[in-house]
Amino acid sequence: MGFMNSSCSFTRFRIMDPVPEALWREIPDRLKQHAFVDIDATPEMHSHGWVCFDDMLDVEWMTAPPQKGALYTFSLRVDTRRIPAGVIKKHLAIALQEEKERQGASGKKFVSKERKKELKEEVLLALRGRFLPVPAEFNVFWEEDRVWFASVQGKMLDLFMDFFHETFGLTLEQMTPYMLASTILDEDGMTELDRIEPAVFADEED
Repeated sequence: MGFMNSSCSFTRFRIMDPVPEALWREIPDRLKQHAFVDIDATPEMHSHGWVCFDDMLDVEWMTAPPQKGALYTFSLRVDTRRIPAGVIKKHLAIALQEEKERQGASGKKFVSKERKKELKEEVLLALRGRFLPVPAEFNVFWEEDRVWFASVQGKMLDLFMDFFHETFGLTLEQMTPYMLASTILDEDGMTELDRIEPAVFADEED
């Protein structure tokens, strides 16, 4: 999902730390240092990293630089390899059956717990090579101390905040309605806001 779509859900953040003046010049290099690494040809289950806003396949920013006027634009690409549980169950059952036949031929009557664990790891490793990871792209806009991220998923927001801090050394705070109110209201206003009790708009059952 992204800001160039006809509709988009996004989350706003503010940067809690002062942004060093030198950091603005370092942004392109830091993005490349933490660029996305493809896992299509590996058994890895997950990979995430920054990519060019204009082309999710571009990890060198050859298509366009991240700076666009007053904005810095880039994307967080997240690839996840998903193997259906039913597929794992099927192939593990086949592996166990074959193991029992091999051990039966040598006089053994059961498969040990440790061997079952090894078989599961072998099955998962084999299946990873048969399922390509599913890519996802989440756009980022950054202007001064404000950052917009094209997602509202809790786990994705946590990943973004952690990876942003890892890349730039800056801490993000989500701009919730309460936090926005704290930037507008004075102390008395915040005291009154804290006194407000939640209202129930649904009809109460008798």
